[in-house]
Amino acid sequence: MNQHLQQAGVKLLNALSRHAEMIMQVYLSGTLDESKYSPKVIEGLCQLGILWRPESDTQLRLKSAVRNLLEGSLHDERNRQIDANIGSALASLKTLAQHYKEALYHNRYAEVDAHLSDLSEHVYALTESLSNSVRLLFSRINNEFGYVSSIDAKIRENELAQSQVSELLNQLEMFRFDELSELAGSNRELRHLLVVILQHSFSKVIQELSIVQARLLELIGRFREFKGRTQLLKGFLLHMEQKPDFRPVNYSQLSQVPMLFNQATALIKPAAVDVHRIEHEQDLQQLVGAIKAFNRSNTANQPERAAQKINVEQQSAAQFAEDKLRLAVEAYFCQVIDSGERLTALDYHQQHELEFDPEVWIYQVVGGYQGLTLEEQSYFALDTNGEVHPIYSGNYIIRDVELGLR
Repeated sequence: MNQHLQQAGVKLLNALSRHAEMIMQVYLSGTLDESKYSPKVIEGLCQLGILWRPESDTQLRLKSAVRNLLEGSLHDERNRQIDANIGSALASLKTLAQHYKEALYHNRYAEVDAHLSDLSEHVYALTESLSNSVRLLFSRINNEFGYVSSIDAKIRENELAQSQVSELLNQLEMFRFDELSELAGSNRELRHLLVVILQHSFSKVIQELSIVQARLLELIGRFREFKGRTQLLKGFLLHMEQKPDFRPVNYSQLSQVPMLFNQATALIKPAAVDVHRIEHEQDLQQLVGAIKAFNRSNTANQPERAAQKINVEQQSAAQFAEDKLRLAVEAYFCQVIDSGERLTALDYHQQHELEFDPEVWIYQVVGGYQGLTLEEQSYFALDTNGEVHPIYSGNYIIRDVELGLR
């Protein structure tokens, strides 16, 4: 069987080589001019599956397989066909993987090699098909659909490409790599084909398709802008054809000038000092000197303020009171750490009969907690006790705070 298949393949390739000029003529023109070639040659190409006649009264055309081969090899931008039949490919991959595992379980090593070869071919064909689809989309975008001339045709081609990208992304979502990983199991060859290669290829394709979508949206915005301008020009040409003696009025005499014409450059441009002009350096120094002198003259005219006495004893007392408050907060934190139990600030204030005002004490506890580093704060839990203000919404009245360990 393999020998027969090899002979048939060699015969097909030889026919393609011998009649390459005729095949390219059919590819470019779409149909074959049968009057230029012998019926025997045409019959042979039809039997080999290179040419075919869709209907009895139509001209001969290239088979789709041959045309797809030429389009893919020549990177023909006219090719709009995107292979999105990934569901069928997924079913084939699962079936071949099951064949491989069954043959491996029964130690049929000849079948194992054959099934693994078929599975590898299907995986690589799928990744190649996805890469070709992305390449084809990029080619059409980079040329801005140059194979069509009108703006409307470019918009339709853009919408077709967007639908193909969406369909391709929907098909890619059918692949569940957790299922493929479970199917591959611990087999190294299956995991390499079904998980490593496919997942790497799919992630790359999805990233490139996101770029394609962004480019398509940008292009269709430009095309629609061009279409609007084209319609405006066509409308003006139609107006001139219908009224050839039309002359625009003097817009300066209009009470409301259209914004298109209501544009004028500023009479005086914004001015700025050029500090790099050497010839202006002396003048600039005088200006700056005058500014400094003006500032000094203002400060000089201000009356001197009388000296005030500093009460050192009062400051020392305030500093001492502040130290006592801070030490009390530290002692409160240490007691919570030593006991491991939650304790409110007012309970500690009453237990130790502190002389500070309760409100000042609560403020100092909150400030002490907020003064800790983030790492130190992570060891404590500071909760507030209070109620919502009865009149002003959004205000919360704190009556007490409770400190504990996390």
